Amino acid sequence: MGYYSRLSKSFEGALRLPLDNCSKYILISDCHRGTGTTNDNFLKNQNLYFAALQHYYKMGYTYIELGDGDELWENRSMGQIIEAHGNVFWLLSLFQKQNRLYMLYGNHDMIKKNKHYTSKSCSTYPCCCGTNPHWENKPLLPDMVFHSGIILENNTPDSRDVYLTHGHQVDLFNSTLWRLNCFLVRYLWKPLEHYGVLDPTSAAKNYTRKRKTEERLHHWAKQEDHILITGHTHRPALSEEDTYYYNSGSCVHPRCITCLEIEHKQIRLIKWTLATRPDMSLYVTRELLAGPVPLE
Repeated sequence: MGYYSRLSKSFEGALRLPLDNCSKYILISDCHRGTGTTNDNFLKNQNLYFAALQHYYKMGYTYIELGDGDELWENRSMGQIIEAHGNVFWLLSLFQKQNRLYMLYGNHDMIKKNKHYTSKSCSTYPCCCGTNPHWENKPLLPDMVFHSGIILENNTPDSRDVYLTHGHQVDLFNSTLWRLNCFLVRYLWKPLEHYGVLDPTSAAKNYTRKRKTEERLHHWAKQEDHILITGHTHRPALSEEDTYYYNSGSCVHPRCITCLEIEHKQIRLIKWTLATRPDMSLYVTRELLAGPVPLE
């Protein structure tokens, strides 16, 4: 099966959500939440991410995670990831309680498409709540389903729907051969990363693979006449000139996280980062990088 067919197959029987003037979606990808060790690339931006999530929760957005939320190639235990970032999973559980949480899986958390795995590993989280000094397991994401693709149905006549997926499907090594790639990352590239050796199979770290991946994603979107939004390459993209392919970026940039906001049927590329006040105190700031671009 070629890349075009693999990408198309991701949307067979896909969940469909409404896209109208009242819709408010926040699209975030490639958090790569780890276990809190030096290999945890999410660790440096965890406070930025938590601040952003609090903002979107208070503002009534529906959270859609576009895959690679958790780093399950380098790490075996989902429980250790939940324990390291318990505050994040607590906030995600609040989104889910209000039916405002949807999750996709990517190549680095492909195992989440196994419902038995998610019901066992993603159902509770350790929490020390209220006046109780003892840690106990609280409900986390009960009955959470991880999708390969989601479609936002545009209610305006003759307007295009918005197709959401991770984007790894266009790369054979990161889709069909993902188990082999997982083995190499866990036992070869992860140790070598300490010495500055980057994974050559990663679309996020290899410029040639990044460009080829983006070309394939754009080609599919244009041929199918859809708006396609992905993550995977970690390179954010939003342009008024190219209205076929957008990318939310990632949460593992050196000093910021990027995401895509959808509101009033328009899309914006946003950066969350640290800024300094005149008194030298730090604060988290939201910056508009591109847009708004109409979704039509």
